[in-house]
Amino acid sequence: MAELEGRLLRGIGGFYYVETADGEWECKARGIFRHAGQTPLAGDLVRISTLDNGKGVLEQILPRKNAMIRPPVANLDCLVLVASVAQPEPHLLVLDKMIAVAEHKGIEPIVVFNKSDLAESEALCALYRNAGFQTVSASAETGEGIEALRALLVGRVAAFSGNSGVGKSSILNRLDDRLGLETAEISTVLGRGKHTTRSSTLYKQPGGGYFVDTPGFSSLDVERLAHIDKDELPDCFREFSPYVGECRFATCRHLKEPDCAIRQAVADGKIAASRLASYEAMMTEALARPDWEKR
Repeated sequence: MAELEGRLLRGIGGFYYVETADGEWECKARGIFRHAGQTPLAGDLVRISTLDNGKGVLEQILPRKNAMIRPPVANLDCLVLVASVAQPEPHLLVLDKMIAVAEHKGIEPIVVFNKSDLAESEALCALYRNAGFQTVSASAETGEGIEALRALLVGRVAAFSGNSGVGKSSILNRLDDRLGLETAEISTVLGRGKHTTRSSTLYKQPGGGYFVDTPGFSSLDVERLAHIDKDELPDCFREFSPYVGECRFATCRHLKEPDCAIRQAVADGKIAASRLASYEAMMTEALARPDWEKR
């Protein structure tokens, strides 16, 4: 018996598959996790003990730098948010909520506008680039932007999210042609469609790093995850940062208050009006939530 540290790649049917320097190990988790109400997640850094039969036992989950329950994954470096420029039209409030969730959890958002072969994407890319985000114009159909996106992800643990129809799976299959086959095989074993599973799987990339295929956020998931406290919400809009503290009132919520530095920055063209509109919608929701409601 030996102790090893590694990264949890996936969990299926009570078995956890852990990559270590000595190879991949199929492990069962000790009961202490269930008793503690702790669920091992794909992406977890873990400690295992190996058995003589070639299997392993999951002994400990090492401290996480971040975690998401839906999609279930831990220790992300970046979250690739895929939207489409057409078919369907982009829903910027949903995109901005997903960006805010990533910012709140300390995960770097990367914004990808897919289907650039169907409509012009530069205006949308410029909007988010000017807000301080790495942004890619892409087409899963033609391959545009795929190599630029791949270069951003080298050596990083990256999850992908996007609503149905935006082409998230097509982008992933362009990045790694193994994913379509492997996702289909997993789905056959589980006996359900590849987009209905709630599990996440890490796929190691030849250039270093991992891709995580996750179910797309539904509107309900976004609404639940985006329940960010009213006092923390401004920090989730990074382009607000230079102006926070410059308002007339220290308690300014950047809604209707006079002499608001952030609203002035929008008027001056330094912050996009659509981003302020998304912030206003989220802040209005946050202020309306009762104090006892937990996110």
